[in-house]
Amino acid sequence: MIEVHDIWKSYNTTLALRGVSFEVNSADIFGIIGSDGAGKTTLFRILSTLMLPDNGRATIEGRDVVKEFGEIRRRIGYMPGRFSLYQDLTVRENLAFYATVFRTNVGENYDLIKDIYRYLEPFANRRAGALSGGMKQKLALCCSLIHRPSVLMLDEPTTGVDSVSRKEFWEMLHNLRLQGITILVSTPYMDEASQCDKIALIQNGTILGIDAPNALIASYPNRLYAARALNNYHLLNEMKKRKDVATCYIAGAELHVVFKTSESPVLDGVTIYPITPTVEDCFIQLMR
Repeated sequence: MIEVHDIWKSYNTTLALRGVSFEVNSADIFGIIGSDGAGKTTLFRILSTLMLPDNGRATIEGRDVVKEFGEIRRRIGYMPGRFSLYQDLTVRENLAFYATVFRTNVGENYDLIKDIYRYLEPFANRRAGALSGGMKQKLALCCSLIHRPSVLMLDEPTTGVDSVSRKEFWEMLHNLRLQGITILVSTPYMDEASQCDKIALIQNGTILGIDAPNALIASYPNRLYAARALNNYHLLNEMKKRKDVATCYIAGAELHVVFKTSESPVLDGVTIYPITPTVEDCFIQLMR
């Protein structure tokens, strides 16, 4: 469905993408997971035909994103990270406009967006600029789907919205996948990785690892421990001084530690217990 082979892109002397390669299967949700500045948006702009790569090749449904960009644009729905709809138009007007651009109408493909649009219907006559973050997100998703694309590309769609809206949004994506739509989504939130069939971890324009979230966690090479004390910051500094500590970093209300020995040490005033790694732990391990 989507094939990316050795894509490179630079801005002057700054390398944004360094030989990125991956494949996305039909009707899968594929996540590009990485922090700000990792190269996610550059990758999405190339795949959505808005930017040319320096080197490499990418195809969507067998069509080259550079040579056949017109056909690609008819087949994809693209939702950029920044809200880009017409803020002075109402919800209804924005939707009708984007349907017209793709030579269709709202009624023709309403069945695809009806479960999303029901959240927007009470605000159909409200200007898009006056919507909440979560409602803007839903309107942008409707507009990117109104021409019934076979591939949906979403660049950090849940950034800046509340947790309830994030949950609703992912439920919508899973429903769209059941209708045969292939979804490529980027996010800086590691906890959203579990929503994807497969993920690619990216940092500084380089893919660190690609696999299903559970398989990635299962491949974590070390035994991971959580450590907690009254003063975790002090404990972090003390752990980093120990010769039997391989890695140690703060993770929420505790430290995550990998020891060089097979067993964890017993330390006064410190609670230490084994834990299952998360995708974030795998990301940190691959970065190292």
